[in-house]
Amino acid sequence: MSELKYIPFEEESTEIKNRVEDYWTVRADSFFAQKQHELESEKAQKWLEAILTNITDSFGNKPASDIKILDVGCGAGFFTVLLGKEGFDVTGIDLTKEMVSKANKMIELNGPFEGNVKAIDMDAENLKFADESFDVIVTRNLTWTLPHPVDAYMEWSRVLKKGGLLLNFDAEYAKGEHNLDNQNNLAHKDISKVLKDECHEIYHMLTISTLDRPEWDIEVLRKSGFKSVVTNTDFYKTIYDKKDEFYIPDKMFMISAQK
Repeated sequence: MSELKYIPFEEESTEIKNRVEDYWTVRADSFFAQKQHELESEKAQKWLEAILTNITDSFGNKPASDIKILDVGCGAGFFTVLLGKEGFDVTGIDLTKEMVSKANKMIELNGPFEGNVKAIDMDAENLKFADESFDVIVTRNLTWTLPHPVDAYMEWSRVLKKGGLLLNFDAEYAKGEHNLDNQNNLAHKDISKVLKDECHEIYHMLTISTLDRPEWDIEVLRKSGFKSVVTNTDFYKTIYDKKDEFYIPDKMFMISAQK
C-alpha cells in the first residue's frame, strides 16, 4: 500500500471536510424529504433488488438477522431504512451531525424493525469500530467527497469480516459537472445556485475528481485486502432508466468487492 500514499491526496483535509459538512447541513431538510419520498417510490425496489442480489451471491441463503451491515455516508438514512426493513442489523454513519439526526428521524418514522437499526456520527476515513465488525458495507455517492479515499478503503477493509462484501455506488461527478446533459439533473432541480456553486468548488478541491474511476478504485481495493473486485459501469441504467424526480445524468457505477 505504501506506493499509493504518493498519490497527492490532500494532507490538510480539515477545510474540505468542514465545507462538505456545512454543505450537507444546509441540504439536510430538503434531502430528508427527497429520500423519504424515494423510499416510497419504485426506485427503492430497484435499489433493494440490486443490493440483495449481491448479498445473496456472497452469502447464499444466510438469514438477514445474521448479517450486519454498515451504511457509510448514510445521509438521511435511505439505505439504512431500506435494508433495516428486510431484517438486517444496520448501522448508518455520517460525518454531518444534522444528517445523522435526519437518518434517525427516518428510522423512527419507518420502524419498528426486527434488527438493530441506528445512525451515528462518524468519519468514514477513521472508523471507531473493531476489526471485522461487519459482514457488508454499502455506500452511495460518498467516495467522491473524501480527501483520503485510500485511507477510507483501508478502513472499510479492516472492519469487514473475512469474506465480507463492499458495495460502492458512485460516479465521476466532477467530470459530469461539465457535460451539457448535467442540466437534466432533476434530483438537483430545487437546489439553489449558491449550493450548486459550492458543490462545484468542492469537486475541484478534491484530487479524486481528477482520477479515472472506477479503474483507480479497482487498484486500491486489491491493495487494501480485497480478493475479488468486480465493477459494473452500466449500473446507472438499472436505477436511472427514466427521467423522474430522482434522475441524475452522471453514469453511476457499482463496485462489488469481497474481502
